[in-house]
Amino acid sequence: MKSLFSRHLAAGADMATVSAPALPALAAAPRLGRAIAIALAGLVALLIWDLAGWDLVVVRLFGNANGFALRDHWLTAGLLHQGGRWFATGLAVMLLVNAVRPLWPGLTRRERWGAVALTAVSLLLIPLIKHGSVTSCPWDLAEFGGTARYVSHWSFGVLDGGPGHCFPSGHASSAFAFFSLFFMLRRAYPRQAQLALGGVLVTGLLYGTAQLARGAHYPSHTLWTGWICWALAVAAAPYFRSRDADAVTSQ
Repeated sequence: MKSLFSRHLAAGADMATVSAPALPALAAAPRLGRAIAIALAGLVALLIWDLAGWDLVVVRLFGNANGFALRDHWLTAGLLHQGGRWFATGLAVMLLVNAVRPLWPGLTRRERWGAVALTAVSLLLIPLIKHGSVTSCPWDLAEFGGTARYVSHWSFGVLDGGPGHCFPSGHASSAFAFFSLFFMLRRAYPRQAQLALGGVLVTGLLYGTAQLARGAHYPSHTLWTGWICWALAVAAAPYFRSRDADAVTSQ
């Protein structure tokens, strides 16, 4: 009887041992599910925004026939636009340094380099889409002193008479590209990950508001940039978790 009990106890221990590596993956599944749900909800909200035609309504709050008063203001054009570029450069350098010599010792090599790769892809993809866009910026519209007419960015191939190359917002990507910080930190440093996520969201919306006030972008341009960067991060999320994600390496 004792022998039989021992065998059952050993079998239970073996099952626990086999199941243990699967527990982190099971715990990560709900978090990834929430990230996907956020992406889907954001997509629906953006489509509703575009269908409602609210871009032009909002832009008219900042511009008139004389253009946009804040186009060259020191706060919007200087601090938040040019300064934002320098800030993004500093964050990118920090991620590279962290990949080579960890600033957060609890991160795996895959998490560190994954953040670098995700950020780079985001920073390259948004300007690439923008380069192929025929949508012009608000300050190019005739009603704001330019020559173009308003055409939705969903009217593919329809020219608006302006220079184009304005959708989505390239400047907003200098903030939203760093959603990578959240996915890099969330396993080992969940509190810092939440702070990073909040900081990226606030910074991206601040940059977008500055560009809106300048007449450089419609609200949807910023929102689509945020959505694309988030969708890329969600798609890359499984990469951040290797089979031995809980075994930290400093290599």
